[in-house]
Amino acid sequence: MDRARATRISKLLAFALRHDPGALGLDLDGAGWTDVAKLLGAIAARGEPLSHAELTEIVRASDKQRFAISEDGTRIRANQGHSVAVDLGLAPREPPVLLYHGTVARFLASIRQNGLLRGSRTHVHLSVDTQTAEIVAHRRSGPAVILTVHAGEMHAAGRRFWRSENGVWLTDHVPPAYLRVPG
Repeated sequence: MDRARATRISKLLAFALRHDPGALGLDLDGAGWTDVAKLLGAIAARGEPLSHAELTEIVRASDKQRFAISEDGTRIRANQGHSVAVDLGLAPREPPVLLYHGTVARFLASIRQNGLLRGSRTHVHLSVDTQTAEIVAHRRSGPAVILTVHAGEMHAAGRRFWRSENGVWLTDHVPPAYLRVPG
């Protein structure tokens, strides 16, 4: 499958599995799973016929491992990033001492005042390294800014963290006191 088609389908999967399953006529269960056969049918109805093997390859090759297919191959879900209510079944975990968040300069005034907010998503997303945070920041226009999150201190103060299947750390909110903003 060519890269442009794989990217187009991956974006469609992200939209449907994270934000609007109804756009493809899908339903997500409480944990965010939907039926692969129904998904493949919905994608085909949009003019993008896709085999189970091609879907599996898109999931496997995803640089950020955004999706998971069940062990039996019959269900699929997004690993995190939902704006629809789902329970991913993640147990709270102790995070690394430091985590990182990539953003752009135009958001810094708000971040300094309010911290990192989840916005329309169910969680704030944090990275274990600055390289990943920089990749995230470059999805937006403007100079990348990498914020350091004092996750160990947050955890010690009673804040909860979860780690998604693809290694992204999640939390509800990062107050400004736990952020180091460069400059």
